[in-house]
Amino acid sequence: MDQEIHESEDQRIIPMTSITSRSGEEMANDIYFYTDQIVNIAFIGFPYKDNWVLIDTGLPNSAAEIKAEAANRFGENSKPSAVLLTHGHFDHVGGLIDLIAEWNVPVYAHELELPFLTGEKSYPEPDTTVEGGLLAKISGMYPNKPLNAGDAVKALPDDNSVPGLEDWKWIHTPGHSPGHVSFYRESDETLISGDAFITVRQDSLYNVLMQTAEVNGPPRYLTTDWQAAKESVERLASLKIDMVIPGHGYMMEGEALQKGLDKLVSEFDQLAVPDYGRYVD
Repeated sequence: MDQEIHESEDQRIIPMTSITSRSGEEMANDIYFYTDQIVNIAFIGFPYKDNWVLIDTGLPNSAAEIKAEAANRFGENSKPSAVLLTHGHFDHVGGLIDLIAEWNVPVYAHELELPFLTGEKSYPEPDTTVEGGLLAKISGMYPNKPLNAGDAVKALPDDNSVPGLEDWKWIHTPGHSPGHVSFYRESDETLISGDAFITVRQDSLYNVLMQTAEVNGPPRYLTTDWQAAKESVERLASLKIDMVIPGHGYMMEGEALQKGLDKLVSEFDQLAVPDYGRYVD
């Protein structure tokens, strides 16, 4: 790699957990998701096969944990063909720099996320004033400065194809961040939604701890464009979705997922958009 890579200047351990932390579950023969404290990581590929990809890299200092899970599923010293990012917020890229150094594999994200992944631009600061619970009030402690993944990070292809996953496509779902994407496989109607919508009330400490499953809009304290976020949820709801692995919360499927998503779409302004906050129009 030609450029020096480094962590963000305000990288720090975040003291949060949930009852599903450090546990994983196979959702299909080639889909395994793992919870790092309060955020989900997806491993796409058949066990003990070389051709697999990692989606998102968890909270800060998660690289060792991710490598251990990869070894358990794919074999010792196995590495992915690529790392895919739904977006570049601290809780989705926490292990990225260490994993790049270890694996030396390409990283793909939407082109609008690249400035936040190459040290050029910081995300807006989390909104501690937004309507919500304790996790929103303490969000000022969350890192928001950019890391630098150097020339390891590349833009996702313009044709919505996904490197390393021929039967998946990426969908631009901005609002939570400018270049947020979700990943979708039509053949089994599986969605990896990132934070476009999640299945836990992320600003409720109790719900996060207990992982109470319910369809919710994106985390309030880091969402800066609510109109775009609404349109992104509508875009995803127009798909046939049988199962979702969200960025936060437990997976959901079938009728419960569909009813929750339909309600979120029809009542987005009431359910998702906070009554007040720095980024609320």
